[in-house]
Amino acid sequence: MKLHVCEDLEEGRQLWKDLWPDKDVFDCWQVRHSFQQAFGRSPHFIVAEALGRPVGLLALSWIEEEGYYGCFPGETWQGKTWLEQNRIPAMSRTIRQGLWEAAPENTELRYLHDEMTASLPGVTMDEVGYIFYPQRFKYDYNAYWGQFSGKSRRQIRRETEKFEAMGCRYHVNEWDDIGWMFEMNLATFKQRSYFHDSRFLNGFDAMLSFLAEQGMLRVTTIRIKGHRAAVDVGAVYRNHYTVLAGATDPEFLGIAKAINLFHLKWGCSRRFEQIDFLCGDFGWKARFHLQPRPLYQVNKTIAAACVLTATSERRAKFVAA
Repeated sequence: MKLHVCEDLEEGRQLWKDLWPDKDVFDCWQVRHSFQQAFGRSPHFIVAEALGRPVGLLALSWIEEEGYYGCFPGETWQGKTWLEQNRIPAMSRTIRQGLWEAAPENTELRYLHDEMTASLPGVTMDEVGYIFYPQRFKYDYNAYWGQFSGKSRRQIRRETEKFEAMGCRYHVNEWDDIGWMFEMNLATFKQRSYFHDSRFLNGFDAMLSFLAEQGMLRVTTIRIKGHRAAVDVGAVYRNHYTVLAGATDPEFLGIAKAINLFHLKWGCSRRFEQIDFLCGDFGWKARFHLQPRPLYQVNKTIAAACVLTATSERRAKFVAA
């Protein structure tokens, strides 16, 4: 096996196409490239070759302002990368370990898919993603609804029925609502908003444009008496539906429950394999009986320190013996 570093974006695109699994919307090169164009990071692709062909890839970007290498394309929110389901595709566990060993010392990977956890030293849990699997309920929304206790059903109904009494209406793919979502998200979360950094906003907007061109973008809007109350944007990709971001008008407290239930009901009717609500509980995902899915992280510096500590402990035991 030979290792080399690729810093050419076009060559990196071909390597991605050849090696990266295409299972999730975040696996799509054009989604990643949308953020690459906005952030302009320097790519650092570590490539493993055997018998003259690529057999493994560790796709990194240099995140200059934070001083570390992160998962390509290095899009950051509050100093950390945001895109989930990151991977180190390799033909074997040995190749994956070799790629990791070749990574620069200041490398930090987040949101690693669980298939990566067994082979990297120092891996710890990062955050928990939340998934809805319609097939668990035979694509029957009423069967899913039956998972709630009677008290919870009554409470949720009270909250959602008050909006129905106000003339709540659902709309799909009204493209002008995307701008409102950006503005309301920024107004609500301010510096904590994903879109506070103009680079992230531009990359996210470019991603949505690509998804729309490919017929994969879904915009869901709730209007009450003509006013926007909630807007979510999501992607349909390989029978997976991923809810990417959203915003609500604080005047309509509790409207998020209504739009989330709408996603779940629609997912059952479309017989999706899964609906991914991404990481972060925000106080509702676990209560809505979504399935937790841990994602993992690894820091090269911390991993090296763990190895040194373990080695020192083994030496101490040997000397004591």
